[in-house]
Formats: sequence, C-alpha cells, structure tokens
Amino acid sequence: MALTEQMESQGNWLFKYRGILPLIIFAIGIVLFFKNESNPENWILQDKLQESFYELACLLVAFIGFFIRVYTVGFSRPNTSGRNTEHQVADVLNTTGIYSIMRNPLYVGNFFMWLGIAMLTGNFWFIIAFTLFYFLYYERIIFTEEQFLKNKFGHNYLEWARKTPIIVPKFSSFKKTAYSFNWKKVLRQEKNGLAALLIIFCLFDIAGEMVKEQRNFNEALYIAGATSIVIYFILKFIKYNTKLLQDPH
Repeated sequence: MALTEQMESQGNWLFKYRGILPLIIFAIGIVLFFKNESNPENWILQDKLQESFYELACLLVAFIGFFIRVYTVGFSRPNTSGRNTEHQVADVLNTTGIYSIMRNPLYVGNFFMWLGIAMLTGNFWFIIAFTLFYFLYYERIIFTEEQFLKNKFGHNYLEWARKTPIIVPKFSSFKKTAYSFNWKKVLRQEKNGLAALLIIFCLFDIAGEMVKEQRNFNEALYIAGATSIVIYFILKFIKYNTKLLQDPH
C-alpha cells in the first residue's frame, strides 16, 4: 500500500474513532492526578489559593476551546463542521469567518478543551506528552479530510488551502462571513461538549478532595455541572420530540 493510501486509511479509522482520544487522556490524567493528590509534596502549588487559581486557569483554557467550537459551528454552513463519525461530510467548502484564518478550527478548539483537562493533572511532562500525542493523532485525520476536500472541491480547495494556515491562525486574512449565527445548530451539536467538560472538572475536584480527605468542594462548579446536565437532557428532548431546533429547509 502506498504511503498516501496508508495515511488516508489510518486517518479514516482515527476519524471514525476519534472519540477514544478523550477517554485515553482522561484515564491517564486521572491516574497522575491521584498520584499528585496522594503525595502533596509532588504538587507544584502548595498554597491552596494558588491551587484554586490554577484550577480556574485550567477551566478558562478549556472554555477557550469550547467557545472556538461554538463560534465555528455557529457560523458554518449546513452539513459541514459536524460530529459525524462514519465518514466525511461537506456539502460546501467553508472559506470565510474563522475558516479564513485557519483550516481546522474545530480541532484547535478540541485541543484547548483537552489541554485544560490535561493541565489539571499538574504534571508538566504529561501536558507536553499530551500535546505531542494530540497533534500526531490528528495529523492523519487532517490529512484524510484534506484529501476528501481536494477530491470534492478541486481548485477551489487548493486555492483556499494555499493561503490559509492549517492550525496557526493568520488573523490578517479574516473575511467576514455572509451567514448569521446559527444558534440551533450550536444547541444541537455542542450540548454534549459543555456537559462533558463540566462533569470531568467536577469529577477531578471530587477525586482530589476525597484523596486528601477534605471537604472543600467547589459548589459553584457542581452547580454549573448539574445545570449543564439538565440543559443537555432538555435539549435532547426538544431535538427528538419537537422541530424547534431544526433548521428551515
């Protein structure tokens, strides 16, 4: 099998099972987190206030990623920038808005979301390893997507790709999109990410306090997590039992 065919085959497989990556990160991260919490001398921040600010910084990094996803999905065209797992889907080529400054904003958003979680471990080398692994993992997926887009859109794709960076944004190239923000698409697609993000942060907080045999739980975080779960089920009910979240045809 030629190298390009092998990379494309691997990319298709990784694209289909790309949801596995978060589980791997979470599993390794929680082990390292328990190790640090069980041995406070290993934790780089000994002061409780510093630790609280660090956890807040982790949450901020994760939410930067979430808002990148929200912005991208909200301004993307129908049947693009979706959560499909079986195969690539793109009825049109997005080239304006955030897609005018980088070609893979959703993966950049995902990176910051999971970087925030990786940072919670307090393990510097794990954060570095996660960053390297993330880009190696998604390299194949991006290659496969670009092959698909090149075959479907031909010269239009090549011209856009020539002047648009893969992941590092070129803000001077920004072109305003002609489309209004689609809240319905965001609510349909991003409810999962918000709930999962807050639940994971809650689990880390609970685990840390239990290991240290303390009860300084972050009540505000738990309220946010519980609220996100309620919102998730409400939106799921609306999606499958009404037409409120459907786009007009």
